[in-house]
Amino acid sequence: MIDLSYTLNDKIKSLVPYEPISGTYDIRLDANECPLNYNDELMDMVDKAVKSVSFNRYPDPLCIELRKSFADFYGIDYKNVTVGNGSDELIFLIESSFMKKGDKLLVASPDFSMYEFYSSISENDCVRYCKNDSLNIGIDELIATAEREEVSLILFSNPCNPTGQGITKKDAVKLINSVDALVVLDEAYMDFWDEDESLIKDIDKYDNLIVFRTASKAMGSAALRLGFAVSNEKISRAISAVKSPYNVNSLSQAIGTELYKNKNFLINRTKTIVQNTNMLYNSLLDISQTTDDFIVYPTKTNFVFVKTSFGKDLWEYLKEKSIVIRYMGDYIRITSGTESENYALVSAIKSYLSER
Repeated sequence: MIDLSYTLNDKIKSLVPYEPISGTYDIRLDANECPLNYNDELMDMVDKAVKSVSFNRYPDPLCIELRKSFADFYGIDYKNVTVGNGSDELIFLIESSFMKKGDKLLVASPDFSMYEFYSSISENDCVRYCKNDSLNIGIDELIATAEREEVSLILFSNPCNPTGQGITKKDAVKLINSVDALVVLDEAYMDFWDEDESLIKDIDKYDNLIVFRTASKAMGSAALRLGFAVSNEKISRAISAVKSPYNVNSLSQAIGTELYKNKNFLINRTKTIVQNTNMLYNSLLDISQTTDDFIVYPTKTNFVFVKTSFGKDLWEYLKEKSIVIRYMGDYIRITSGTESENYALVSAIKSYLSER
């Protein structure tokens, strides 16, 4: 008898669905989410935005109002903005459409794992540039790697998830001007660092640059799944041409449009998160003085990256205390929560160390 059963291809047969940590915890410091929800005023605006949606109609395929609101927030031209269903959609779109079969993608390791994942799904070759012991990028070494490997696309987060480090605007410009490749700077965490280090307002100066932003981090709107690609008009048109016509739902568009109009609220909340992150960093740095096995890296984001051999044990211990962080093998990544959440986290780590 002929076996007619369908066989999955090699690139997907061993994949497993993404499953975030299950269970209910009092303190969630594992996903780099904003710890603070919308205030009452913004909630009222959300209610009005939801009521304005025509649920029987398709969303605006061009996301005009959302793009204008986002562009006004950052002081850029909305024609340079394309909206995605989260930055993940944009990453996959660019890797699968701006690269041809046989092209090479260059990533910096360690970095956001989905860059390499989407590369494998798109069947593109992926080249890794390994960061130094301080988890920083040597820009000249990165340029040399790009030239040697003849890559067509360079993609990395700046500041970086998970390391918390970032390259300066000066180094980013040097990279862009030195390579014969499209450069994608994922600035998902730039709102926590310094807008003077961003290239979002200089996009028209370069013909090989895309900058990502997101509503999920500093904007505190992970539920909306809104990602933004900022580029010159030629690249923006190309991204718009390859994306799905109705990729961003009407609810996310309506709420996102109102969200970015609340500039003072968003900026002030971001300042609070940065203050809490600095307090968390300093508290963890104090802990590092008590043990050699707890290396705390400087951060330009809303989380702190720590190298330790007892990460898994600490992760399990904290879960028993109803606190979750991100365990990453030799490292742990701790999102900054509210002031009280950070205090509880630090107290729990000290208790763990005293009980070892």
